[in-house]
Amino acid sequence: MRVIDDLKQQLGVMPLDKALQLARGKGLDLIEIAAAATPPVCRIVDYGKFLYEEAKRSKEARPAAGKVKELQISPSIDPHDMGVKRDHAIQFLCDDMKVRIKMRFRGRQKAHKEIGIGLMNRFVKELSPYGQADAPPKMLGDRDLNVFVTPLPRSKRAKSPFNPAESPTEKDDDGATQSSA
Repeated sequence: MRVIDDLKQQLGVMPLDKALQLARGKGLDLIEIAAAATPPVCRIVDYGKFLYEEAKRSKEARPAAGKVKELQISPSIDPHDMGVKRDHAIQFLCDDMKVRIKMRFRGRQKAHKEIGIGLMNRFVKELSPYGQADAPPKMLGDRDLNVFVTPLPRSKRAKSPFNPAESPTEKDDDGATQSSA
């Protein structure tokens, strides 16, 4: 087996018992890194430290899409408030985060859930250039209507309206900066 020491230097190919003896002499462990390789590759490391570094590395490798942001709306939401919530959802989707949209029905609103479902479908349709619903909106119990929106891949997603780097600015004749809208 090929052996790598704790300083990541190759020690060469040696038998298992010699590699184990070398690891025990340093007070460390012998770990098989690549079993499928010919010859198998082993490394001399402190096993506890190795597990900690692996966990840290896997945590850093997780995508940001695993994060979920939640927006709460009601069936009687004002159009301006709806626009603000939509803008927040677009910003979260452009940052590669899933968005959970939750609508809570209170009192007499429970008798007219079709209004809330229509509002939720319109909200999801407005987000369609940035993300897609995982499933149609569904009721959780008799009070909450939920839908998850997953961001589209960057290549298929519309440009973020909030990122100043993506919106070009032009200089006017007198040197004032104007947005090209």
